[in-house]
Amino acid sequence: MYEFPFELDEFQKQACNFITEGKSVVVCAPTGAGKTVIAQHAIHCALQNNKRVFYTTPLKALSNQKFNDFSEKYGSDKVGLLTGDSSFNRNAQIVVMTTEVFRNMLYGTNFGSVTDNLKDVKYVILDEVHYMNDEQRGTVWEESIIYCPTNVQLVALSATVANADKLTEWINTVHSKTELINTDFRPVPLRFFYFDSSQPNTLLPLLTPNGTLNKKIKPEKKEFKRGKAVQKRNTVKDVVRNLHEKDMLPAIYFTFSRKKCDEQMEKCASLCLVTKQEQEEIKKIIDEYIAENPYLYKNKHIEYLLLGVASHHAGLLPAWKVLVEKLFQKGLIKVVFATETLAAGINMPARSTVISSISKRTDTGHRTLTPSEFLQMSGRAGRRGMDEIGYVTIVGTPFQTPEEVAELVLSDANPLESKFSPSYSMVLNLLQRFSLEEAKELVLKSFGYFSSNSRIEPLLKIKEINQEKIDECNNFTCFCKRTNDDLLEYNKIREIYVQNRRTFKTIQKQEKKKNRPLSNEAKAFGEQTKKLLSMMHSYECDTCKLFKKHMKIIDVLNRYNAKQKILDKEIEKQKDIFWNKFLSHRAVLEEYGYLKDDYPTEKGITISQIRSENELFLAQIIFSNVLSDLTPAELASVICAITTEDMRADLYSQLPLSPNVRKRLNKIKDIRRDLDKKQKSYEISDPMYINAYYSPLIELWATGSEWDDIIDQIDMGEGDIVRCFKRVIDVLRQFCTISNIPEDLVFTAREAIELIQRSPIDID
Repeated sequence: MYEFPFELDEFQKQACNFITEGKSVVVCAPTGAGKTVIAQHAIHCALQNNKRVFYTTPLKALSNQKFNDFSEKYGSDKVGLLTGDSSFNRNAQIVVMTTEVFRNMLYGTNFGSVTDNLKDVKYVILDEVHYMNDEQRGTVWEESIIYCPTNVQLVALSATVANADKLTEWINTVHSKTELINTDFRPVPLRFFYFDSSQPNTLLPLLTPNGTLNKKIKPEKKEFKRGKAVQKRNTVKDVVRNLHEKDMLPAIYFTFSRKKCDEQMEKCASLCLVTKQEQEEIKKIIDEYIAENPYLYKNKHIEYLLLGVASHHAGLLPAWKVLVEKLFQKGLIKVVFATETLAAGINMPARSTVISSISKRTDTGHRTLTPSEFLQMSGRAGRRGMDEIGYVTIVGTPFQTPEEVAELVLSDANPLESKFSPSYSMVLNLLQRFSLEEAKELVLKSFGYFSSNSRIEPLLKIKEINQEKIDECNNFTCFCKRTNDDLLEYNKIREIYVQNRRTFKTIQKQEKKKNRPLSNEAKAFGEQTKKLLSMMHSYECDTCKLFKKHMKIIDVLNRYNAKQKILDKEIEKQKDIFWNKFLSHRAVLEEYGYLKDDYPTEKGITISQIRSENELFLAQIIFSNVLSDLTPAELASVICAITTEDMRADLYSQLPLSPNVRKRLNKIKDIRRDLDKKQKSYEISDPMYINAYYSPLIELWATGSEWDDIIDQIDMGEGDIVRCFKRVIDVLRQFCTISNIPEDLVFTAREAIELIQRSPIDID
C-alpha cells in the first residue's frame, strides 16, 4: 500500500487493501470523512504500475478543482482534463472528467473507439456516486457502471446512503468483484444547535446528552400584524453574531433561494467579521483578481467581501464564485450565504454550517428536506486537522416544529433510487454495437431493474392486503350450501321479476283507465312474471336473512378482484418498465427512418452522437434545413431557444426577436408538434423546449455588445445568462464534431462559438 504521511483510519486502510488486491470498491462514508485518500491510493497504484486512471465528478466546477489539485500534487504533465468545455492533455496518466464525458467515451462515438479511449486505464474513480439519485442526470452513473469494461477497477465514492449493500451487490453482478466499505465514522464529530428567536443572544443545544429534544427550545410564533407593522428582528444577523462571539466561524449559511442569499448577506452589513489585517489582505486579492477580470469592477458585492461575508449561488458569474471560494479557502470570508449546490463536493471547508429552514420550495410546492439532503449540508461542518468539533445550527421558523427538526437530525440517510431511463441516443448507441437481444440484456442490467423489487414492494403489500379481503369474503359460509353463482342467478331472477312486476302493474292501470280488457300479449307477460316469482320461491335465498350480507360480500369480492387485476398489470409494467421504454423509443426512431432492421441509418448515427434533452428533436431540426443560411448570431439565437428549459409564466422578455429567428422558430414549432404527437402515441415524455427568453440577448452578445449592456436588458442573474450561453456553445460544439452535419452549418457554428466565447463566458 502507498505510504501516506499520516495514519489512515480503519475504513481507509480496508478500502486501499481491496484496491491493491485488484477488487472494485464502494466506499460509503459521511462528507469530510476522508474518501479522497482512497482515490489517491488508486492514483498512486496507477502511476507506480505505469497505468492510467480516470477521475470522474458530477460537476464541471468540481472537475476543474480536482484538476488543479492533482496538477499541483502530481505535476501538470501527468494530469489531463475533459469536460464539455475543456479538453487538455487527454492522454495523460490521470484524467479528470465529468461523468457524462466518461459515459460518452464508453459509447465510442464522439471520442473515438472504446478500446482507444480506455487504453491502459486500470482504475475509474466515480466521485459523488450518490448522484445516481439525481432526477435528470442519475442515469449517467448507471450507464457508466454497466458499460465499463470488467478489467477496469471501479472506485465508487459515495456519501451515506441507506442501501449501499444493494448498490455493491448490483455492481458485483454487472461489473466485477466489488467490496463494500460502509462507515458512519466522522473524524470531526458534529454538535447540533438551534436558534430560537425568543432567546436571540444564545444558541441552544438541540439535543440532550441522552439524544432527546432540549425542552428549553420553544416553537417559533407566527407574527400577525395588527395596526402598525411589527418590527421584525434581524434573525440572520443574530445567528452570525452568536457564531462570531462563540468562535464558531467560518460558516456556510445554507438557504434555498438565491434572492435570500443576497438579502441575508446584506443584512450583515453592520457586522465586520474580519480584522484590519485580514481586510487589507482581502482588498489586495480582490484588486489583483479584478485586474485579470475587469468586468467584475462594478460588482456591488465587493463591499460585503471586505466585511468577511459573501453570497454564492448559480445566479452569480462563475468568475465571481471562484473569487469567493478562493477567499473562503484562505479563511478570509467568515460567512458565505449559499444555496444547497455548495454542498455538492466543492472544497470549501467550514467550522459551522447553518441551515435556515428544514423545508424548501420545489416545482410542486414546499417539502421537508430529505435526511440525505440534510446530511449532505450539515456534513460540510468541521475541518479535519483544524477543528475538534463541527457545529450545525438550525434556525427556528414558524413553519417547522423543534420536534420535526430533531426527527430530521436523528434520521438515517435515504436509499439510492434508480433514475435509469432509456433515451433515443441510448437506443441507437446500443443497437450500433449489439443485437436487440444483447441490448435487452444490458438494459436489464440497470440498477433500476436490479432494485425493482423495492419499487414493486409497496404494490405487493397492497396486493397482499387485497388478498386478505378476498380470502375473508371467500370464507363466508352459506347455511343453505348455495354458491356465489347460485346467489347471483337468484338475484338476477329477482331483479327481472321486480322490473317485470312494475311494468305489468303499469299496463294494468293503463288498460283499466281506458276500460279495456288485457290483451293476450299482456296476459302472457303476466303469466311469465308469475313463473319468475315461482322460480324465486324455489331458492332458499328468498327467505334467508343473510341474503343482503351475502350479496354485499360478493360485491366487495368483485371489487377486490378487479383491483387485483389492475395491480397485476401495474406490477408487470413496473417489472419491464425500462425495456418497454426502450422499445417505445425504438419504435419512434423506426417511424422516422433513423433505425432500419434494428441498426442505425446514416442519420441515426448522427443522433447516437448527440447529447441533449431530446436528441431526436434536435436531429429533426438539423435535417429539416431550418438552421441553414443563418448568420452566426441568428444560429446562436435559435439554438438558445431550443436549449432553454421552460421557465415561470411571469417571466417574459420585452426584447424583440429578429425576423429571421422568429420565422425559424415558427418552423421548429411545427416540428415539435409532429414529434409531440408521435411521442404521446408511444407514451414518451422526453422534453422539447422552445423558449426564446434569452435569444435576443445572445444575438446581441454575438454581434459584439458589451457585457454591461447585456445584463441591463433583463432582470436575471448574470450566472443564469452565462449558463444559458454555455449550453448554446455545448450544442454548437457538437455540430462541429458529429457526423452528417451540413458543411455550411459547421462553419457557422464555429464562427458563433468564437463570437460567444469571450469574457466572462469563457471562465469556468
